[in-house]
Amino acid sequence: MSSEFNEKNYSVKMDKSIQSFKKDISTLRTGRANANMLDTIKIDVYGQLMPVDQLATVSVPEARLISIQVWDKSNTQLIESAIQKSELGINPQLDGQTVRLRIPDLTEDRRKDLIKILKNMGEKGKVSIRNVRREANEDLKKKLKNKSISEDENKTFEKSIQKLTDTNIENIEKILIEKEKEISQI
Repeated sequence: MSSEFNEKNYSVKMDKSIQSFKKDISTLRTGRANANMLDTIKIDVYGQLMPVDQLATVSVPEARLISIQVWDKSNTQLIESAIQKSELGINPQLDGQTVRLRIPDLTEDRRKDLIKILKNMGEKGKVSIRNVRREANEDLKKKLKNKSISEDENKTFEKSIQKLTDTNIENIEKILIEKEKEISQI
């Protein structure tokens, strides 16, 4: 086989798509406290937007509590207001330099909404993987046209890329099912 086409590059790109998908769904608020829920919140301090974990120690001491120990007292109010303005729907409680977030139980309607959001995220993850497949197939067509690879090599690579695509889409499905179970638990 020709070394012109490197399918490992596309495998790495698909892995990155899955990692991005996992990071996205980790920010979804389930019934449990999760420090990743704060990943999307940025605080305007020191002339730039910074994530909470660069301004404080974030911990989960209990299943329904996130504790944020702010390092610089002047940032406590900024973090509190950023959390209030966020889409989390949680009211922070201040205690000196500590901000506490109590995670309320999810209502049935909110669970259904979260599952819809989750499925949309899953579809975006699958589209991302299919885009990598399309990119790989276009690359193969160019190499075939330039006679860098033979017809047989082209077919072999196409099958290999399709198998890689199928495997990664199955992985996304498994992750979706697990996260849906987590959201549905009472």
